Amino acid sequence: MDAQRPTNRLSHWLERLRGMLGGTAEASLTNRLAGTVFIIRVLSAGLAYLSQILLARWMSGSDYGIYVYVWTWVLLVGSVLDFGLAVSSQKLIPEYRASGQHNLLRGFLFGSRMMALGASTLMALVFAGIVHLVTPWLEAGLSTPLYIGCLMLPPFVVANMQDGIARSHDWMRLGLMPQFIVRQTLIIAFTAGMVALGLHLGATAAMLASAAAVWISVTGQMFVLNRKLRSVVEHGPRDYALASWLKLSLPIMMVEGFYLLLSYTDILVLQHFRSSEEVGLYFAVVKTLALVSFIHYAMSTTTAHRFTEYYTSGDTERLSAYVTHAIKLTFWPSLAATLALLAVGKPLLWLFGPQFTSGYGIMFVAAIGLISRAAIGPVERLLNMSGNQNICALTYALAFLMNLGLCIALVPRYGGYGAAVATSTALVFESVLLFVLTKRRLGLHVLAFGGRKSA
Repeated sequence: MDAQRPTNRLSHWLERLRGMLGGTAEASLTNRLAGTVFIIRVLSAGLAYLSQILLARWMSGSDYGIYVYVWTWVLLVGSVLDFGLAVSSQKLIPEYRASGQHNLLRGFLFGSRMMALGASTLMALVFAGIVHLVTPWLEAGLSTPLYIGCLMLPPFVVANMQDGIARSHDWMRLGLMPQFIVRQTLIIAFTAGMVALGLHLGATAAMLASAAAVWISVTGQMFVLNRKLRSVVEHGPRDYALASWLKLSLPIMMVEGFYLLLSYTDILVLQHFRSSEEVGLYFAVVKTLALVSFIHYAMSTTTAHRFTEYYTSGDTERLSAYVTHAIKLTFWPSLAATLALLAVGKPLLWLFGPQFTSGYGIMFVAAIGLISRAAIGPVERLLNMSGNQNICALTYALAFLMNLGLCIALVPRYGGYGAAVATSTALVFESVLLFVLTKRRLGLHVLAFGGRKSA
């Protein structure tokens, strides 16, 4: 009898876990897709973390700081040059498929990528011209990496657009692996090859390796995506609804833009007021906590087009249950991951170099903002997909302005600690606003705890 108790207890907890993570067919599919996304992002995090450790070890502190700074600009600018079409594809593609508007579907699949390529190429030339004009005032060794960053913009933007198209068809591996696995692996391989050949690995060489990795990965993704699309979308004429696409996408672009500004303002302000070495130290802290944000990303990636389906069908009960499921599956794993990373944060930072352990205390401050964001789950995607993208953009704009103001006030005196306080405060403010807005606009309780239990 006693021997049966551990088995019964284990069965009881497994059944509870199935109840939390299983449920409806939609929830089960979301779990599988989110699990796929999370596994890819965890593998990516490991590769990215390894690459950052190796680069920090192989490069001087100043070169590493410059590399981080330029990559931050590429991520910030490149993530908005698709006009928000990568995100709105998760609304438009399901709608076109469901309504049988195949001409518009074909037009969007082709036209969205052409718009992203054209806009990013044009802006890359503009930014290269700006770099040329301001070179006399730039830090030594910064201009050439910035030029290379401009070269990376077109493939980076097209990769984001292709990611959105693939996710809209539930092809998560095709959407994510080229950017997060293939690209990171190539960066490690190229930079390791330079070191093995005895070449000097400065910021310029590291950016060249990264540019080559971006171009190779997006080209391979394009060939595979085109082949898969041909198997599910019949060949035929294309219609283009540019005005309606942009009307939907531009507010989403603003949401994404302010979200990214909120995420990267701390690093950009640090570069302005503090040394490149301190930028590199702070970036190591951010990378160490990146696993937490990957959980949120995984749920955002897999839920957006489901939100669209349930909202447009008017099935409020199903939408509410799905939102509750997504939030819980975001918050509790995020909390566990945060506690685990904080427990082993110091030895993880030591991997970058002994001097990086001085940033351990910053991790605790930065974790507050990440937990507050996880507590409301992927609610920004819910607002975007339910036609509330304008108010969502305004929320992120206010949070960004708060972050910028606090960074300018705190970073000159307190450095990385000031940046972490500013960012966490802004994230808490943003989370509270999004919670209130969703409650008032959609009547949904979007908090991991304290709401009414679903039947």
